[in-house]
Amino acid sequence: MDRTDQLFLMLSLVLREIVHKSTLSSTSLSPISDFWKLLIIVSLFLHRDLSHNRLSFIKASSMSHLHSLREVKLNNNELETIPNLGPVSANIILLSLAGNKIVEILPEHLRQFQSLETLDLSGNNISELKTALPPLQLKYLYINSNRVTSMEPGYFDNLANTLLVLKLNRNRITALPPKMFKLPQLQHLELNRNKIKNVDGLTFQGLGALKSLKMQRNGVTKLMDGAFWGLSNMEILQLDHNNLTEITKGWLYGLLMLQELHLSQNAINRISPDAWEFCQKLSELDLTFNHLSRLDDSSFLGLSLLNTLHIGNNKVSYIADCAFRGLSSLKTLDLKNNEISWTIEDMNGAFSGLDKLRRLILQGNRIRSITKKAFTGLDALEHLDLSDNAIMSLQGNAFAQMKKLQQLHLNTSSLLCDCQLKWLPQWVAENNFQSFINASCAHPQLLKGRSIFAVSPDGFVCDDFPKPQITVQPETQSAIKGSNLSFICSAASSSDSPMTFAWKKDNELLHDAEMENYAHLRAQGGEVMEYTTILRLRNVEFASEGKYQCVISNHFGSSYSVKAKLTVNMLPSFTKTPMDLTIRAGAMARLECAALGHPAPQIAWQKDGGTDFPAARERRMHVMPEDDVFFIVDVKIEDIGVYSCTAQNSAGSISANATLTVLETPSFLRPLLDRTVTKGETAVLQCIAGGSPPPRLNWTKDDSPLVVTERHFFAAGNQLLIIVDSDVSDAGKYTCEMSNTLGTERGHVRLSVIPTPTCDSPQMTASSLDDDGWATVGIVIIAVVCCVVGTSLVWVVIIYHTRRRNEDCSITNTDETNLPADIPSYLSSQGTLADRQDGYVSSESGSHHQFVTSSGGGFFLPQHDSNGTCHIDNSSEADVEAVTDPFLCPFLGPSGPVYLKGSVYGSDPFEACHSGCGPDPRTALMDHYEPSLVKKKECCPCPHPAEESCEQRVSDTGWPAHQRKVLSSSHSQHEGPGMNGSCLNKSPADFSPSPEAASVTLSNSFMGKFIK
Repeated sequence: MDRTDQLFLMLSLVLREIVHKSTLSSTSLSPISDFWKLLIIVSLFLHRDLSHNRLSFIKASSMSHLHSLREVKLNNNELETIPNLGPVSANIILLSLAGNKIVEILPEHLRQFQSLETLDLSGNNISELKTALPPLQLKYLYINSNRVTSMEPGYFDNLANTLLVLKLNRNRITALPPKMFKLPQLQHLELNRNKIKNVDGLTFQGLGALKSLKMQRNGVTKLMDGAFWGLSNMEILQLDHNNLTEITKGWLYGLLMLQELHLSQNAINRISPDAWEFCQKLSELDLTFNHLSRLDDSSFLGLSLLNTLHIGNNKVSYIADCAFRGLSSLKTLDLKNNEISWTIEDMNGAFSGLDKLRRLILQGNRIRSITKKAFTGLDALEHLDLSDNAIMSLQGNAFAQMKKLQQLHLNTSSLLCDCQLKWLPQWVAENNFQSFINASCAHPQLLKGRSIFAVSPDGFVCDDFPKPQITVQPETQSAIKGSNLSFICSAASSSDSPMTFAWKKDNELLHDAEMENYAHLRAQGGEVMEYTTILRLRNVEFASEGKYQCVISNHFGSSYSVKAKLTVNMLPSFTKTPMDLTIRAGAMARLECAALGHPAPQIAWQKDGGTDFPAARERRMHVMPEDDVFFIVDVKIEDIGVYSCTAQNSAGSISANATLTVLETPSFLRPLLDRTVTKGETAVLQCIAGGSPPPRLNWTKDDSPLVVTERHFFAAGNQLLIIVDSDVSDAGKYTCEMSNTLGTERGHVRLSVIPTPTCDSPQMTASSLDDDGWATVGIVIIAVVCCVVGTSLVWVVIIYHTRRRNEDCSITNTDETNLPADIPSYLSSQGTLADRQDGYVSSESGSHHQFVTSSGGGFFLPQHDSNGTCHIDNSSEADVEAVTDPFLCPFLGPSGPVYLKGSVYGSDPFEACHSGCGPDPRTALMDHYEPSLVKKKECCPCPHPAEESCEQRVSDTGWPAHQRKVLSSSHSQHEGPGMNGSCLNKSPADFSPSPEAASVTLSNSFMGKFIK
């Protein structure tokens, strides 16, 4: 029996003796000494600690008599395997084997401990966790400070229902295999001081009950998205002393219940805007000793429950205006040892929104001045630490709004003790803050080194201004992208202390700014120096936009200018240009237009230079700003036009045009009516056509090509077929065929010719017929064309004016026309789709058709009867000006006669060609469609001497010399063998104007030109 067994046997005998005496003796045991003796003896039976004994082997029978043994500690011995404790192993709850030389955990060595709850194997030489642990009741497993480099998946699976705490600190683990921990009951996992560099997604899946995870001092550089997914109940995450550089919501995904996050001693330099989306229950955040240089307005967005925020010992120099606004529950804010001096000195309300803040630590931030509004919003603040800042000036009542302030820590020996600091000693004394404040003067020289509490109120005077004072502020500017500009800032100071200059953009220092600095003496008597700094910006870009501010500093403090805003503009440029479009009527027109610019340009549409859209009035127009598309549904003829897209911003505007052409199948605008005329009269057959493009018309007679004679004329683009001096052979069925690229339409009209009554005198009859024929032609043409113009107003006005705008005013900047598949490519959007035919036009039947030109208000048909009399027919009073134009009738003088329908007129001087006739009162010609179609005329022969020349008779009319010359020239050119020089034989065509007389040229109208 060894010493241990002897000791346990002796203790059992003693305990038995005590119990025996207590039952036989009439006196009870001592209440104190005997109780402790009993407790010690009992503990010896329950707990056995054999640590620090250099044990290398334990016999299984050495503890067989200790049936009540529960805990065994064998720390710091030389055991190489887990010992076999014999029958008592099944009762052991705690087994501690820390500090031994165990190199492997064998499952068979642990199976005997069926009641084991705590196993401590720390400080051994275990290098691998290979074979899965046996099923045990284990709750606490410690394998710290070993040499574990790898772990096999499933190693801990048999402990899934019992294990609560697992510690693997101070090992050599380099990677965590996916789904390594299938321990749904585990609450605490520690992996500190390993060599885990990367954590992949789903690494900790299966730890749904985990409350805390510690991975400090691992050198972790990368946390993949979803690295902690599955830890939805975790409350504490410690990642201190690693190499993380950024906080993103990707690796924080799934931490919905996280309350404490410790990231101290990393290399974090950025917090993504939406980092805290999944951690909105966070109450404590530690970011001390990182590389943060700025706190943006979204750095802590969503942390409304945050109670404590530690950002000390970073490099924070910029705090956005709203950086802390969402932290409505924050009570402690630690910003010590940063570089936020400019934030405190220049910003107003940097801490606004922290309504519940109790403790603010600004120790060691190089703060040199405190403004009146520096702590606006901190009404509940109780503790303010401004120690270790070389504060030089404090504006009056800078702490007045903090009514609940209990501690103000301030130590500085750099105060500028002028009249502006007079308030401070009295305020400190009133609030009993003297024990927290150690402040002394640095200027003026008379007070240097003296405590502010030792200076009398009269000693705080303002004799000079050593701190720079801004005299010239930078001005707000706008610039075009790519241009150069400058900001100018000046300050004055009475001190000769060296001056430094800096420029900030959006509260951040410009390190590589191009600056020019100079100084000059402003007032010699007071020795005041003025300093000027110029910031030059070259080739500005959109990134140059912002608020610029100059900072001029010397030993006594810094002065901040106002913030001048720079706006960079760029002229708009099209990214989508509207294209010319040709579509069928009834379809949907789609025009695209988009532009880039800075600021973003506004897109507007116009039609034909205005905003009057027929489609808008009829609610057929739709604009889709998000798609940059302009729609017109159910397109109609009136939608034809030039559509202009205008892009405009503050830098300027640009526009692009697109022509919309609507195609329509041919159709008859007026029904075709049969005609009945008397032989010798003029017959007019109408075929008023509509369609886009304008259809081509062809006439046939009795289903055969029309044989055109000198009595056949065509007018208005072949819409009028005029048959002069009709004959019985002209009777029959006439077919009008109109066609364009979209189709063909045919219509029939029947012409009937009835015999004419005979005259008393054959000569008079012939003369009368000749006169009536030509007169009737004029009447018919004028009347018919008036009807055509009136009934065809839609297509005449729209197409004509559209063509004029296209040619005179519009410039379409696209040369590509989108045509339907069935429209030939020769149709152009730059004007009308099919030009009208002037002069001779080849019809589809192969014959040449002649047609007539109209004047502005009707057809002008100069004619003369057999005796040389000139006639002018006017279709309406509205046509008076057109008829009186000398260009329309080369046979009249400067002011020819005008006849209005229904009026009676006497003879005119213009009737020089038939002088000798008696008065010839005549009635203005009646409408062709009136019942009195054939009018009676009194004819008078007009004899002339044979020797009288035409030139003579023309000269008698009183025409200007240049017109008489034209007529004379025309007469000489046309005189031939069959000509007798008499005006009676001259036809209107013989008086065609010569090139020399352009002033009397018969101008063409849009309806064509009359040719005989």
